[in-house]
Amino acid sequence: QVQLVESGGGSVQAGGNVRLSCSVSASFYSFNCLAWFRQAPGKPREGVAALTTIGSATTYADSVKGRFTISRETAKRRAYLQMNSLKPEDSAMYYCAVGTRGGECSVDEQGYNLWGQGTQVTGPS
Repeated sequence: QVQLVESGGGSVQAGGNVRLSCSVSASFYSFNCLAWFRQAPGKPREGVAALTTIGSATTYADSVKGRFTISRETAKRRAYLQMNSLKPEDSAMYYCAVGTRGGECSVDEQGYNLWGQGTQVTGPS
């Protein structure tokens, strides 16, 4: 059973930065897409950023473009989400997910069938 474990969440002041990590128990060659999602209380889960495990393509939600960066270290089986210039609306539980998709690795949930338990990010109020 593949496991994903997120870490790095916490409380961040206005304009602050935080880096989330996602450790995956399986080889990155077991799937082709990895993404970060988030869910705030009372709101639907939304995709934040995605990358392909083959190549360098990345995709971002409009709400985080220019502020967040998704990356990976394939040999370490880790992915990251660097979050800069945090805003109140960035407060949410952040989840890492992986899956095998056709076409590009986008931030909709289709094809992401393995999920972590999440890590909480509390942004500025």
